[in-house]
Amino acid sequence: MTGRRAARALLTGVLLLTLLATGCGVRPSGVITGRSATTGPAVGVGLYLLSHGRPALVIRETKGITVSPEQTLGLLAAGPGESERSRGLVSEVPAGLVPASPVAWTADGSGLTVTMTGPVLPLSTGAADQIICTAALAVAVTGGGDSFAPVTIAGPDGARPPRPCPIK
Repeated sequence: MTGRRAARALLTGVLLLTLLATGCGVRPSGVITGRSATTGPAVGVGLYLLSHGRPALVIRETKGITVSPEQTLGLLAAGPGESERSRGLVSEVPAGLVPASPVAWTADGSGLTVTMTGPVLPLSTGAADQIICTAALAVAVTGGGDSFAPVTIAGPDGARPPRPCPIK
């Protein structure tokens, strides 16, 4: 009888393990692809272009030249390069929309203000996110602050409410 009990216990254990493994709640899915990985050390300036409507960090080589936050935003306004376009990256920042003055901390020090040369109220959310993320990163990289600080974009037509970069 002990042989039967051992076989029954083993069978019960195998069935229980099978039920637990198949009922874990994870549903099968197709292949989920992400953005291509950066290769090698990132040397250059970080810009946020759009990939499928979401900000995506791109590193542009600067050949060892230090680039200010204002120059970085100028590069953003120039739009994506050929290799970036070939990877499907786009920009909604209008060409020529560059800072009119240096990127500065707000009066209370809680965030950044970027004053642009052109109208900012009609900017799309994508364009605003590109400017916000690029400015916050550029200031953080130069040792000037937090890349998660809220950014106010101002222009001759008014100012957009302060927002942090949506990419964490």
